Amino acid sequence: MTHRVLLLHGIWNARAWVGPLAWRLRARGFQVSAFGYPSVFGGPDVAVPSLIERLRGRGRVSLVGHSLGGLVALEALRQEPGLDVPRVVCLGSPLCGSETARTLAGHGWSAALGRSGGLLLHGLPEWHGRAEVGLVAGSVPHGLGALMGALHGDSDGTVALAETRLPGLADHCVVPVSHSGLVLSPEVAVLTAAFLRDGRFGAGAAQRAA
Repeated sequence: MTHRVLLLHGIWNARAWVGPLAWRLRARGFQVSAFGYPSVFGGPDVAVPSLIERLRGRGRVSLVGHSLGGLVALEALRQEPGLDVPRVVCLGSPLCGSETARTLAGHGWSAALGRSGGLLLHGLPEWHGRAEVGLVAGSVPHGLGALMGALHGDSDGTVALAETRLPGLADHCVVPVSHSGLVLSPEVAVLTAAFLRDGRFGAGAAQRAA
């Protein structure tokens, strides 16, 4: 059976950003497309209805979202729980809200977040949806949040590890990459493929949530 997958980029990015991950998933037999949306000027008010329309009546397809893309994916499923989406992989998504976003807003730079600010600031409630959700977090602290001193404890430089641990996840693992590196890493692609096929990241996952 061919597994159909739709990739979602994060804030300040476009569909091309997820190209390396798309290539690696295609090499593992997945049928992959990318979903583009205006992350700053449109935000979830535009992205979520557009994603729902893209998915409605199109058959079974799993989702993979980097950063904000993971939040958009889960919010779409929260609003439209009947969509035929069996699994979602979030890559470095601040599902519990982003301290980096709060720091930006606190310094008067909320315009940089645009209309995605609310979702990034507050995150999502505990997951109770039908889709199995896995999250791959990074542990190399190279990124905007680290530069601003916004993060405390382990992080990928933009998102704190604690911000990725939303209750209700089916699986969670940590790999030694930065926030941007989550899209570029061959190891992350292998883990993503494993979860899309089996609903678990597999024995090779670097670290697991307790």
